[in-house]
Amino acid sequence: MSRDCAKEIGLLVKAGWRLIGLEAFEEDRALATLQLAAQACKRELVTWSVASGLGSSGHGAGSLDDGLRAISAAAEPAIFAILDAHRQLHDAVALRRLRDLFELLAERMQAIVLIGPALELPTELMHEAAIVELPLPRAPELDALFRSAIESPNAEILENAVRAALGLTSDEALRVFRKSCALAGGLNEKAVAGIVREKRQALRRTPALTFHELSAGLEDVGGLGELKRWLRERRRAFGDEARKFGLPMPRGLLLLGVQGCGKSLSAKAVAREWSFPLLRLDLAAAFGSSDQTPEATIREATAVAESIAPCVLWIDEIEKGFAAASEGGSASRVFGAFLTWLSEKQAPVFVVATANDVTRLPPELLRRGRFDELFFVDLPSEAERVEIFTIHLRHFNRDPLQFDLAELSLQASRLSGSEIEQVVSAALYTAFTEGRDLGFNDLANAITDTVPLYDTYEERIKELRDWARTRARPATLNAKSANLFKGR
Repeated sequence: MSRDCAKEIGLLVKAGWRLIGLEAFEEDRALATLQLAAQACKRELVTWSVASGLGSSGHGAGSLDDGLRAISAAAEPAIFAILDAHRQLHDAVALRRLRDLFELLAERMQAIVLIGPALELPTELMHEAAIVELPLPRAPELDALFRSAIESPNAEILENAVRAALGLTSDEALRVFRKSCALAGGLNEKAVAGIVREKRQALRRTPALTFHELSAGLEDVGGLGELKRWLRERRRAFGDEARKFGLPMPRGLLLLGVQGCGKSLSAKAVAREWSFPLLRLDLAAAFGSSDQTPEATIREATAVAESIAPCVLWIDEIEKGFAAASEGGSASRVFGAFLTWLSEKQAPVFVVATANDVTRLPPELLRRGRFDELFFVDLPSEAERVEIFTIHLRHFNRDPLQFDLAELSLQASRLSGSEIEQVVSAALYTAFTEGRDLGFNDLANAITDTVPLYDTYEERIKELRDWARTRARPATLNAKSANLFKGR
């Protein structure tokens, strides 16, 4: 259970709040937390559900209105926990009765706590209730849980198992822990690997969040030397040593630029460079989920990220997710809540967002304090193109020294990094079809056959460069690429 959460609820009750909303996916853990709060306030904890009624008496089953009638007859100081509250708040009669109860609750030193995974309070209650969120279990709580399930565990392996299970509810974590230990024949490294696999499956319950393997590192990203230097400079900024030195916690960065120039690859490479878990937040999935509201989905996703922290949270093409924010409605509310989280988050969640179209970015997102830095990623320079050719030729087990990469770089002056990757792939297909090894001409011909994105979106790319010239930091050490087509 969360003792901090219990302490906060206890303070709210003592301060005179008559209605509290407790957002929690784990009902048993929420009730255990409330029990701690009730003990601290010297009040009895009494639960109500639509099926079982109030406490052991069973009075008030059937509807929330019946339950509130039963609560009004209870005179002792107490905290009343309303289970599945998110399903009960549509009853207009019950809402009126609840509001009529407030004065009586205050006189009797009572409070009502609404428990549900996501609470959307009616307008009548928005200024009457305090909302508290029960966080996912942290490492100390999971450590105690796992120790109760196994005898004399190896301390180092147990720590790894706890770290692997972060992001799961306590019930999920315990089930995954027991299953993995059973399959591995005990608590060992194989069991830890099993916990990681099981967690990836469990995280699918959050439709907008996916767990990514750490594949590419910064060495797999061609060019972008200034961005790489910035990231390596902050590599140690999440530890206790940095806090003692007085460094603020890195918050994140926004990568803006031309499509196919390494923004998403860089986002993934950050996690590997820092040895952090990588989570991807899909905003389109959040708005498209039929199981819960976008607000609840984003709230759950950020809660999972905070519980796994330190981690990297990658948001690809963020402008598409929040393009409708200016139109009001749910998108506007979600965007506002997300901005607040970006500014106020205390957990070491490093957010890496990418964007292709600056005109669709809400101005509030670009304000300092949301992100540590805004980098502009342009088409690669001549030297960067040589580096990108080198990376992809080595990836396909070819020796870059066998090719005149300087000449190829000149020919590929308008190509993006992803287009250069496709050039190498297309050239390999040609060589394979003709039954010989890859040659210089195969690459040169593939470059000629490629229609660059720049030729299709020249004006938009120029506009993007003009915007970024005074508002963003260049991601490459060689700024000449930013002026490559200036004045054309």
